Formats: sequence, structure tokens, C-alpha cells
Amino acid sequence: MNVKPMAIATIMLVGAALSGGAAADGALDKLPKVESLPAGVIQISPFIPGMGEHWADPKTLPLGPIYCVMDGRVTCMEFMIAQKDFEEGRSFEQLRPWFSGTEQPPIDHMEFNFEPHGHEGFTVPHYDIHMYFVSPEVRATTKAAMK
Repeated sequence: MNVKPMAIATIMLVGAALSGGAAADGALDKLPKVESLPAGVIQISPFIPGMGEHWADPKTLPLGPIYCVMDGRVTCMEFMIAQKDFEEGRSFEQLRPWFSGTEQPPIDHMEFNFEPHGHEGFTVPHYDIHMYFVSPEVRATTKAAMK
């Protein structure tokens, strides 16, 4: 059989991606369930690939916290801070991202994303600050991420 090196590399990448999906399922098992979110928190967005659904208490918006949920598990917390607040030197020392009665998972990585034109839900220029409890690989290979 004459198999070209590129074909072998492609087969290996597909195999790795498929096996990553199985690992992603187990990675979510230890995360808090959506049912453990504080009273008043509701789903505010549909599923967004790599992030999941967004849940928040409408009274705390636009700042947050906003919770990202994949497969019924909380995979990240997010805050949205207006660019104007940073320009004016406003501090945010008292952010309370988690909630009592539930242990916050360790943060795997963070992302600070500038939204120069804003987006639905917060239409001014701002920064989305995400604190993820799962790796980028898990975010990309979770069953829900592939919808």
C-alpha cells in the first residue's frame, strides 16, 4: 500500500481530534452544574462555539459576572468592562466572580478580548475578560463546541 505522508498526517490529526472529544467530556465532570448558579441567574444567550451559553443575573449586567456553560457545566466566568472606564482610570478591586456555597474551579487560562464596536448586550467599545476553567483544547473538542 502506498500512503502519502500528508495522508498519514491527516489521519493522525483526525484521530487526535476525535480522542480529544472523549477527554473533553471527562474534563467537564468536575465543574459546577448550571443548577448551582445563584438565584436570579438566567440564560442570556444561545450557544456560542468555544464559549457555550451565557448565563447572568440581568441586574448585574453589563459588568457581570457572566457564566459560560457547556453541556450543563460552568466552564468560565466573564466580566465586560467599558473602554471608557479604563481610560478614566476606574478600578475594579471588589469584583465578586464566584458565589457562596460552591467552590470556584481553578482557572486554566484567561483571555482579555477587545470589542471595538461592542456586541449584542453591550454595544459600547469594551473588554471581555474571560476566566476559563478548561483548556482551549477542551473548549474546542467538547461535544457542545461542535454544534
